[in-house]
Amino acid sequence: MEEKPSSGEVLGIPYNFERPSLGRLLSAYWQPDEGMLVQKPFGIGYTLNLANWRSWVVVAVAAGLYAQQADGGVFNTSDETAEADDDGPVEVVVDD
Repeated sequence: MEEKPSSGEVLGIPYNFERPSLGRLLSAYWQPDEGMLVQKPFGIGYTLNLANWRSWVVVAVAAGLYAQQADGGVFNTSDETAEADDDGPVEVVVDD
């Protein structure tokens, strides 16, 4: 029976299912001579290259969006929260 390859590409997307070593994991995320995206050390696809400054911009934006979502958002004030919690009737006026 033929053994399947543990790494390669399918439709231009890299995959690698070889058992990762600590050195390979560390070197995969820090490649100063490469672009923003590099092949994942284990799994399918690409990951961020932390040696590239653009990756840190992506991480900072993601952290900011997460913090904003955790705080309830920029536009969520106490007045709007009180109005949103009111489950009373709503009158809708339509002008013809």
